[in-house]
Amino acid sequence: MNKNQAFPWDHPRFRSWIGVARACQLMQQAVTRAIADLGIKPPHLDILVNLYRFDGISQQELARKLLVGRSNMSMLLPQLEKRDLILRKADAKDKRVLRLSLTHAGRSLTEQAMIIQTGLIDRILSQTPEDRCLQVAESMEDIIRILQTMDADEVAEDA
Repeated sequence: MNKNQAFPWDHPRFRSWIGVARACQLMQQAVTRAIADLGIKPPHLDILVNLYRFDGISQQELARKLLVGRSNMSMLLPQLEKRDLILRKADAKDKRVLRLSLTHAGRSLTEQAMIIQTGLIDRILSQTPEDRCLQVAESMEDIIRILQTMDADEVAEDA
């Protein structure tokens, strides 16, 4: 790079992006530690919370919500099923589709995990005014919308 060219870390948007990425990574580590005693990890928690919210969702819909592939789902779901936390049932109309639900034990564990996760978030963001939290949320939602509408060719062009 020549003297007149700015480095990426000098760019405010790059700095913002790195800050979000680092905060996300550190939060993931904190959540991992906080829920360890429950015998689950963040990917399990993501599944359980989504099943709590969307009872009867299909495996395919869940994978799409979590932005993961079917192979990842096929590794995680049996672990939760073996622990009697989830049920997989064939759809009444289409036997090829598997519908997912929490068991009673799964619901109870999910509620415990959500209390832990929410407490951690509250503790970390307690000094941040709610309006700033909402601004960050809106900014991230904007980024999500942009990324979801971009196709692979657009991403490659921008790189």
